[in-house]
Amino acid sequence: MTTIKNRNGGNKMLQIENIKLTLEEDEALLPRKAAAALGVPASEIGEIRVLRKAIDAREGVRFVYTLQAAVKNQDKVLRRRRNRGVFPATEAVYRLPPAVSAPRTRPVVVGAGPGGLFCALALARCGAPPILLERGWNVERRQEDVERFWSSGTLDPASNVQFGEGGAGAFSDGKLNTGTRDMRHRFILETLTAHGAPETILWDAKPHVGTDYLRRALTSLRRELLELGCDIRFGCRLTGLALEGDRVRALDIEGPEGPCRLTADHVALALGNSARDTFQMLHAAGVPLEPKALAVGVRIEHRQADIDLAQYRALAGHPRLPAASYKLSCHLESGRGVFSFCVCPGGEVVAAASEAGRAVTNGMSDYARDKVNCNGGLLVSVTPEDFPGEGPLAGIAFQRALEERAYAAGGGGFIAPAQRVEDFLLRRPSAGPGRVTPTYRPGVRWCDLWQVLPEFVCQSLAQALPILDRKVRGYGDPDAVLTAVESRSSCPLRILRDREGQSAIRGLWPCGEGAGYAGGIMSAAADGLRIAEAILARL
Repeated sequence: MTTIKNRNGGNKMLQIENIKLTLEEDEALLPRKAAAALGVPASEIGEIRVLRKAIDAREGVRFVYTLQAAVKNQDKVLRRRRNRGVFPATEAVYRLPPAVSAPRTRPVVVGAGPGGLFCALALARCGAPPILLERGWNVERRQEDVERFWSSGTLDPASNVQFGEGGAGAFSDGKLNTGTRDMRHRFILETLTAHGAPETILWDAKPHVGTDYLRRALTSLRRELLELGCDIRFGCRLTGLALEGDRVRALDIEGPEGPCRLTADHVALALGNSARDTFQMLHAAGVPLEPKALAVGVRIEHRQADIDLAQYRALAGHPRLPAASYKLSCHLESGRGVFSFCVCPGGEVVAAASEAGRAVTNGMSDYARDKVNCNGGLLVSVTPEDFPGEGPLAGIAFQRALEERAYAAGGGGFIAPAQRVEDFLLRRPSAGPGRVTPTYRPGVRWCDLWQVLPEFVCQSLAQALPILDRKVRGYGDPDAVLTAVESRSSCPLRILRDREGQSAIRGLWPCGEGAGYAGGIMSAAADGLRIAEAILARL
């Protein structure tokens, strides 16, 4: 939270919304703007705190702030206020549950993505440091494995963009915005900044860490977990459950030293959405699962300068403006939704496969977002009725079939099939790039995506592109690049749990995105905290 000190103090805070600054106005003007909004002299304003900062580019470009201001005679100011955006400042503070005595049997957390890490952190800070199992490796080793994959096409199925410390978010844009409200969100943001994430995430309306800062935060968070007594075991994959009636009693683990059995009474299943072999094991063990809707499509790539021009118009390139983003959606007559997903300004398209013979794309940005292109998922809604089979694993089969077709179209080596938008709309193969150079590594093969993706996906994308182009001018640029396939936007199934958060197999606590209860870093981390609270109440 940015704090601006003013000369005169004040001991009460009012919240003020919709304070605007032009690009030429300095934040030092905020006390004066706050005073005007409150109808008081600037001399009566004390401390100013920035709670939120957004960009409004609808008519001109403005910075829009939500502030907290210390002001003299607060009650008097409130009685005579005319601005509906002024009210007493209140802040719901999330607090961890009371500490517990160390349990005889440690809780176990499976998965070191956002859900698993924050679940483990809450347990550890409350006196019950868990055993944390992660099938992949720590972020340092993982980064080496991923770079080797991108440069050579040599995949490590246990250490890649999907698996390892930090989960899939470690190689993404590190977006922290969410459509849900939860007092846990502030705790998550403050925890990340304490571990090295940029302080801007505390007030930015669309906060992002960037993959570079997120990796640093992960190493720092790991140190805290170890200091609190967590037993972190990388390279350990969950392979089976040992049940006694409807309760879990132990876990079968495959680790660097071979198989072993781990006694467990409480297990947080914080799986990533790519843990397909684990889902199959859970299904075979009788853990209740159900299929769930998802979305599939492509990554669409534009020049960042073109997106900046579309969003900022004449002010594009202004040094105070960040790389522009977008959020788009439309509903087609077919009933399908088409929407943008995980937009990465100033980023690159990355290979995100976790299985041999299957090509997958994703997007990634550093915090600076300073690369030439902007990319985002362009996805089509898919329902379980679209799956070729039945049962909770049918969505996995659907995803795998798409990924296999993309791999084959690329010609092997995890080369991805790609096509210019103009050629895609004309249903002709592309011969090469135009103004937009694709960033995907290890490389693309130009082709006709109508021969790769299902007909309904292509039809939906073709109908949506002109519509979305009217919303962001240039989105349908003939030279924009479509790279296939984006198939891991969400989990195709849900591990059922009750209101408390527990599976019908007692002692199993499904958690986060891979369990079907979150859709990004923030919501997954919040769900991890929620599950930790439920486990602590049982210890």
